[in-house]
Amino acid sequence: MTHPPRVNTSFATQAVEGAPDLVANSAFSQAERDAVYRAIFERRDMRHFAGGAVAPEVLQRLLRAAHHAPSVGFMQPWRFIRITRPVLRQQLHEVVEAERLLTADALGVRREEFMRLKVQGVLDAAELLVVALADGREAHIFGRRTLPRMDLASAACAIQNLWLAARAEGLGMGWVSIFDPAALAALVGMPAGAEPIALLCLGPVHGFYEEPMLQQERWAQRAPLGDVVFDDVWGVASSVVASAQS
Repeated sequence: MTHPPRVNTSFATQAVEGAPDLVANSAFSQAERDAVYRAIFERRDMRHFAGGAVAPEVLQRLLRAAHHAPSVGFMQPWRFIRITRPVLRQQLHEVVEAERLLTADALGVRREEFMRLKVQGVLDAAELLVVALADGREAHIFGRRTLPRMDLASAACAIQNLWLAARAEGLGMGWVSIFDPAALAALVGMPAGAEPIALLCLGPVHGFYEEPMLQQERWAQRAPLGDVVFDDVWGVASSVVASAQS
């Protein structure tokens, strides 16, 4: 999918010493900004799907959006495996169900509460994608020498790109992380060194949750912004957040 170039005559493209080639600084229109923020605030981790299908051209757009995510050192560690065989989807569902029971047991007093939750739509979604970190990642040192987990952070950016693009297309997506990584890797034939991080359930939905499902179910609540933004020192309330809330 191509887009026409943006033109903003209020900014002139200028050479900046030491910088690569630049294009004009063109702010989004108000309608475009509103659309970006709408996708962010209306994105939901979906568990309930309506069957149907995702058109190939739409799926291509979504995967292209994911592949344009930022990555540390431009390592692009993400790999996507589209599950097309029903028998394989069923096997992946069984891996998820096995871990769901183990997770429930680990939750102790919240076991029964957890078991009442719908935590995945592996069998219900139109599309199922496995997301993995590629093998050979140890060769990428740039930006990871002291923070090796930046491969995971980079892949999470790709998933978020896909999630927001899916919401803009009117499709639901859910990130399932309840599985044994070794069992999942074996089912899809991952090479040594590759690591699965997500099962993405993607497809049409009857509607989107009014608020995050786990918040609706009173499992957890979104923390206030002021609890997670500090100025200069850990725990010091941010003045910018305080001024916005006053």
